Amino acid sequence: MSQPSSIAGILREPTRTTESIESSALIVGAIVFVVAAPIGLIMFWGRNLPIAGAGSLGTSVAIGSAIAGILAFVAGRMVLRRRFGPEPDDPAVEDAAATRTATGPRGAEAPPLHWFDVAALSLAHGVIALLGWTGLADVLEQSFLGAEVFPIPGALLFGVSLALTAYVCFLSSVRMTPMLLSIVLAAFLVVGVITAMLSSSDPLWWEKNLSALGMTDDVSALAFNLTLIIAGAIVTIVARYATAGLPTTSDRDRSGRDFVRYGLVLIGILLACVGVFPVDEFFWVHNSVATGMAVVYAVIVIGLPRFLPSMPRVFVMLGWVYVGVIVVLGVFFAVGYYNLTAVELVAGLLIFSWIILFLRNTGSVGARRVVAVTA
Repeated sequence: MSQPSSIAGILREPTRTTESIESSALIVGAIVFVVAAPIGLIMFWGRNLPIAGAGSLGTSVAIGSAIAGILAFVAGRMVLRRRFGPEPDDPAVEDAAATRTATGPRGAEAPPLHWFDVAALSLAHGVIALLGWTGLADVLEQSFLGAEVFPIPGALLFGVSLALTAYVCFLSSVRMTPMLLSIVLAAFLVVGVITAMLSSSDPLWWEKNLSALGMTDDVSALAFNLTLIIAGAIVTIVARYATAGLPTTSDRDRSGRDFVRYGLVLIGILLACVGVFPVDEFFWVHNSVATGMAVVYAVIVIGLPRFLPSMPRVFVMLGWVYVGVIVVLGVFFAVGYYNLTAVELVAGLLIFSWIILFLRNTGSVGARRVVAVTA
């Protein structure tokens, strides 16, 4: 039976084994707790804290967890960079590295990430922590009406919350795979959009359209637009990850893969532009980029068998069904049966679920290729 790794060995090689990765994450969490708890005690000393709202424990935990999550994610990537060296910048090297991740020492746990990928994903983790802890605090506030938190327990809760966030974000960073990336994208979109809906100052926003969430000057507009911008950046990461490991045995395969990759990148850019240009200030630009995103998506889905012949037929047929449903929704809106909000919600759900499923299916195709080569 092998002996557990020493602390010194873990610090020298934090990502060498599964045990060292877990131990490193625990060490990161412990460091964050040791730093955060005294800071919380200083902030909260001499006053009782409400659970949620301005100046509350929940607000402090949400902001602190966002900062801790961002720093922990960046730290995880720096640890991997120290062990494996700089991330590849050349597309050919990048594709080879993506194929190698299924079996190599880097494993499927740490695909190559560029600096802008790290920035987008770290922000996504920070925003998920911010909005998630804020929502939890609001629920607890409704469960314990009128309750207050004393300074010392508040400081301990502050430290524990930040430590837990740092632990999770560090593990997510060092174990980032296409599958995990799809979960991060889904969680980020759900948390961001639901937060914007719940915090909107206009309770009848749904009578207009989904983009109405980004028109106001309150927190909901910031949450909605920021969600779209960062989600657009994540989609561009998905475009590279999802296509890097696909088999390209001919120039036609390579050109088809590149077409899908750049199409997904374009979808990500257009999605970010939807958040950058609110509909109330940039009506034509906003609607143009939103429509363009749907058109690019339809072109990719319809031509997928030609662009990527290795994709599973079931997934290809599912994409065609998605496009058909979106067309039917457009007809329902044109005849007045559905309002625009319903069409946008369902269409957005279909498009992003397809992107997530695309990421997962291309991962299975890449794994199938590695198994075939090994056999």
